[in-house]
Amino acid sequence: MSKSPRSVLTDGSVKARSMRGAALTVIAFGGSNLLRLASNLILTRILFPEAFGLMALVQVFIAALNMFSDTGINKSLIQSKRGDDPSFLNTAWTVQIIRGVILWGLAAAVALPAAALYDEPMLAELLPVVGATAFILGFMTTNVATANRHLMLGRITVIDLGAQLLGLSVMVTLAYMMESVWALVIGGLLTTFIKVLLQHLLMPGIRNRLHWDPSAFSELFSFGKFIFLSTAVTFVIAQGDKAILGGFISLAELGVYNIGYFLGSIPYLLAGAVASKVIFPLYRMKPIQGNPGNRAKVLRARRMVVAMGVALLCVMGFASVPLVELLYDPRYALAGPVITLMSLSFLPRVIISNYGAVLLAAGDSRAFFSINLVTAVVQTGLMFLGAIYLGIFGVVLANGLALLVSHPLRVYQVRQYEGWDPKADLMFFTLGIPITGIACWLYRAEIALLIP
Repeated sequence: MSKSPRSVLTDGSVKARSMRGAALTVIAFGGSNLLRLASNLILTRILFPEAFGLMALVQVFIAALNMFSDTGINKSLIQSKRGDDPSFLNTAWTVQIIRGVILWGLAAAVALPAAALYDEPMLAELLPVVGATAFILGFMTTNVATANRHLMLGRITVIDLGAQLLGLSVMVTLAYMMESVWALVIGGLLTTFIKVLLQHLLMPGIRNRLHWDPSAFSELFSFGKFIFLSTAVTFVIAQGDKAILGGFISLAELGVYNIGYFLGSIPYLLAGAVASKVIFPLYRMKPIQGNPGNRAKVLRARRMVVAMGVALLCVMGFASVPLVELLYDPRYALAGPVITLMSLSFLPRVIISNYGAVLLAAGDSRAFFSINLVTAVVQTGLMFLGAIYLGIFGVVLANGLALLVSHPLRVYQVRQYEGWDPKADLMFFTLGIPITGIACWLYRAEIALLIP
């Protein structure tokens, strides 16, 4: 018997919680990106494209520091059998704070070399300040991971959106007053601080305190060492395009590209957010290996997430150029074809990259790392070649090609845990490639402008 709408809202079963979790993740993601878009539209009329290019470079270095030091704490808390043990949670919180302090110091240390590398003196001033974000996030309560572990995402959604709304309001006000990139920096810091503070005040669960349990640290390190290596190479996958393009195009062009990337990556990021907050915990709560019933249910949920992502990519492919023309002034026109091309190139990301949740839920972070390493190496090579010979066009296409090249290894690893879903993957590729390909053909003249 199907559940009534009321029971879905109040039932404590795994199915009801996963449905609520998916809905709340979509609401949170949609609300967050609507706020970002609204502020983006205002800020692009106040600031110059160079400001967004400069912040794109800053975020590349901050993302690098975060990813090269990620110990997989949140994933460990969701996956571990001790994920509700206060001693385990407080040890994780202590490690998290230490990591935040180290990251802030590293951000200050790389500021001058980064400024010299890109010949942008402002980076020397911006990086130490933006690096304080890592320090603040180090104090984030473990109750967020606990809520995610049990698919209780309502309060997290409200806190995240509330903090973002307050922070973006300040950012826009400062941009109007200062007309400087510093408005983006200060607004970002304030948003992070408000979010962490509200999480401590409003999230149910233990009150974190400094604590050290050697057995807890040993488990965190055992699982997290490959997460650390994996996220280090994931930096290349997620930020390599901007890091490489920064050496080939101007700051203004990089700022325009970043606007296009922000809009074009929304389908992938939404599918990834739902996979991380709902599908990953589901794999833990409903193990699929050796259980055909669980496997059918979890893969059905996974297919729904992929279908949503593919549908959004197709819509963005056709809406891309008119959307940018409607929302932005002519300085940002090239963001339109960037979105169009991303709708095709990001299909593999949406369809196959969420298989990592199968491996992490099984505790096999080593296999997860090996896939990301191969993808990062291939993507970096393709992006350098693409940037040299085809400019932005080549860099965007490299995203999808790298995922396809590494896919045989992904299939090999995931099949060991009965997580591969070939029929669904083939169906989504068969539907998605022609539709996004037609969008690229429709805007072929605009796309040609991305090639130097």
